[in-house]
Amino acid sequence: MSADHNHDHSHDDHHDDIGYHATVKGYVIGFLLSVVLTAIPFWLVMGKVLPTPRLTAFVILAFAAVQMVVHMIYFLHLNAKVEGGWSLLALTFTGALVIIMLAGSIWVMFHMNANMMPMADPQVMRNMP
Repeated sequence: MSADHNHDHSHDDHHDDIGYHATVKGYVIGFLLSVVLTAIPFWLVMGKVLPTPRLTAFVILAFAAVQMVVHMIYFLHLNAKVEGGWSLLALTFTGALVIIMLAGSIWVMFHMNANMMPMADPQVMRNMP
């Protein structure tokens, strides 16, 4: 046997996907961003900074969406490189399903009143068996 054929094959089983390597610095950055993204909406509500409650709610929802992304990147370590992109694809599919279910539920609830049986007199409703 030649020297070429005596090498160990155990190193041939490596994977080419390079995952996210967690560091203390990454966790600290994620924590600080989470604190800031929580403190600002708290200040907006407690200080009544924005003129209307509706605008405040939309701004808080925007901060919540940004905070979800921060948590996914810094704490859940989701990106396109981890597990060959399958975890990010699963997250995208889950997000699409949630949006479809929420939109469908809101649509049904919004149109439910128009599709209900009309009752002309509330007294009739009380006397129903």
